[in-house]
Amino acid sequence: MPFSSDHIDELNLLAMFDLSSAQEGIKVHQHSAAPEMVTAAERLHQKGLITQKDGGYLTSLGSETAEHAQKVLSVLNS
Repeated sequence: MPFSSDHIDELNLLAMFDLSSAQEGIKVHQHSAAPEMVTAAERLHQKGLITQKDGGYLTSLGSETAEHAQKVLSVLNS
């Protein structure tokens, strides 16, 4: 099954998190962020991967998922 455009948006948002510190979150500003990033953040929150619908911090599941997403991106960029 291929990645949908929604999946790609969610993966791109997960790739923005700094995994070196659990104390660093992100904020997806509804009025200035791309609409697809706003809806991706809402979906990730609904799935339990981030703490707030507009970003926040990664949950433990989100941290694991972001780590995998960033590894995939690293391999594809090599």
